[in-house]
Amino acid sequence: MLLLNGSGCLDALIAPDVARALDAFVTKTITPLPRDGNAPVRIAETEHGMLNAIGLANPGREKFLDEVLPHLRELGFPLWVSVGGFAADEYAETCAALDDVTIELNLSCPNVDEAPESAAEIVGACRAATDLPLYAKLSPAAWDVADTARAVEAAGADGLSLVNTIRGLSLDERTLRPTLERGSGGYSGPALKPIALAAVYACARATTIPIVGMGGVRTGRDALELIAAGASAVALGTVLFSDPDAPLRVRTELDVERSARGFDSAHDARGIAHWTDAGQRADVHANVL
Repeated sequence: MLLLNGSGCLDALIAPDVARALDAFVTKTITPLPRDGNAPVRIAETEHGMLNAIGLANPGREKFLDEVLPHLRELGFPLWVSVGGFAADEYAETCAALDDVTIELNLSCPNVDEAPESAAEIVGACRAATDLPLYAKLSPAAWDVADTARAVEAAGADGLSLVNTIRGLSLDERTLRPTLERGSGGYSGPALKPIALAAVYACARATTIPIVGMGGVRTGRDALELIAAGASAVALGTVLFSDPDAPLRVRTELDVERSARGFDSAHDARGIAHWTDAGQRADVHANVL
């Protein structure tokens, strides 16, 4: 099984040992120009998760390519670069400037204005700009995320990242005003897992490309459930803020969970949620990373 981090949930230059416990490292989202992000307060804990309204704070494409990426390469692990923008051509220009990485297209950040083009149009523009692997990170907010998944696959996506955060709001218990300066933010944490499972399950039936499942993963059991729903890989997000040992722990727990169910490897459990009572896979493809 491939284990990654969710974009923005880990800084490999600050915590390289944590990153090395993963199978690949995913960068923060990079935009063409530098961004300071939204004004604080922009992170708030909730009863069942976390809200963030960071707003894609990043050094910008030029500084990332010239300074950050070379240092990341020195750490010696596979890199995924999260690419963002506010128009299809901005995404494509960044993709064209990259080499020897996997690209995750952030098509669904709830904390900034989105590009006017559809997810499929952005993927199509990026596909024309690069031959590198392209993963489309989709929002769980769409009622039929499988329809979007089919569209980005047709446009040239090599895989899916499911799911991004979903918009949420919390209020200060004393003032009853929003806890985040921006108001709403992206909601992540344990409560996101059923939403992520539903998206992975639906998209595994609808597409033929591999899926990175993410959202609410805290334990090996959580990871196994995403794999059973159809994910080929799993990403850890909010848990990394409180438990830097989560990669090793989740990997160990996953081995225990799959072994207890009679699977020789986590891969053998992939898509079992789609199996029929007769023990046959139903409407889920076998593509893996």
